Amino acid sequence: MNELKLGLLGLGTVGGGVLTLLERNGDAIANRAGLRIRVVAAAVRDAAKARPGAEDVRLTTSIDEVIDDPDVDVVLELMGGTDAAKTAVERAIRAGKPVVTANKALIALHGQTLFEQAKAQGTTVSYEAAVAGGIPLIKALREGLTANKIHSIAGIINGTCNYILTEMSQTGAAFDTVLADAQRLGYAEADPTFDVGGIDAAHKLTILASIAFGIPLSFDQVTTDGIGSVTAEDLTYARELGYRIKPLAIARRQSKGVELRVHPTLVPEKDLLANVNGVLNAVVVRADAASPTGYFGPGAGAEATASAVLADVVDLARNSTGVKMPALGQSEALPNPPRPLSIDDAVSAHYLRLRVADTPGVLNAISGALAEHAISIEAIVQKELPSPVSTTTVIILTQPVPERVAAAACAQIEALSAVSDTVHRIRVEHFDE
Repeated sequence: MNELKLGLLGLGTVGGGVLTLLERNGDAIANRAGLRIRVVAAAVRDAAKARPGAEDVRLTTSIDEVIDDPDVDVVLELMGGTDAAKTAVERAIRAGKPVVTANKALIALHGQTLFEQAKAQGTTVSYEAAVAGGIPLIKALREGLTANKIHSIAGIINGTCNYILTEMSQTGAAFDTVLADAQRLGYAEADPTFDVGGIDAAHKLTILASIAFGIPLSFDQVTTDGIGSVTAEDLTYARELGYRIKPLAIARRQSKGVELRVHPTLVPEKDLLANVNGVLNAVVVRADAASPTGYFGPGAGAEATASAVLADVVDLARNSTGVKMPALGQSEALPNPPRPLSIDDAVSAHYLRLRVADTPGVLNAISGALAEHAISIEAIVQKELPSPVSTTTVIILTQPVPERVAAAACAQIEALSAVSDTVHRIRVEHFDE
């Protein structure tokens, strides 16, 4: 299999994530791309510094060396900032090399110029990772919703702000206290202005609005308010009124044009966006045909962002070989594909509801039946029924076990003389584990 060779400009958090994913999932990525993908060179500040996972990567302090390296097929701009990054991307474009970037500020401020330059040189600038980290939001807008007229985009696209407002709401702490905690945990930069001031979200909204509405990249037209003025008192009053305060980015079509705004917003407590907490991102797109659609996930992080970077690289690999998108995502059948499992092998926790005689020892008998099948109990509740009813309802939550084990245990419980009906069983899933 031929190779697609990458040159990295920057080998920090995201660059390290690229190396990690290629090491861990390289075979699967190659199968989906039709080419093996490998990092061959990287420009770094300190080429002598030990970098685990980069032992086979040529390190240099020269950006030009990476761009001009004849082995490098695709340049990944992972430096951050705008001025040096713009210069580097323009240099790569002049060399005729495709560029993949995770730099939302670069695209929001200079994307129009860079795209025009790339088109003139017969190359491309890809930027899936510039918005919402690992959420494939740009692909959804450009490809999945391409037949739609987009009415609005609204979402949480800055995890730092969402974390701060979530913690303030749940703990009652002041903004400055939670911001300091966010910095200590690595969620906020030492200088948090871009995040808490709404600038980071405005960069991302600029890109999304351009794709959705066909307007030029218009960062200077985005109304931007930060979250610094929101107090714990505001969050309490909003909750009493049935709302949550969330840091929203909104692009909405009107007859006169498109609204572009970033600001703290009261959202009804039952709304999906009101229930997205911590550092997570979520975006809701409303369109004329498929509406609404929601996108939820990590908006930052080494592997989440690297996932989006490599999605663009896989597209380039397919284009370089003329390979069309395989119908099921793979260029060929996997050599040892996982097999579909019977429901008997599915593993989940279980909610059990059963009616039992209100007699001594019945709970011990039920617990004993579960123990015989090595099923641990998470919680057990006995509901008393009004007299003169001689039965009671027992509710049990179990730890996760294979389906066949749960079914066998329930059958054993139903055979107990004290159990007056079948066991009502509902599977329990914890998707955050």
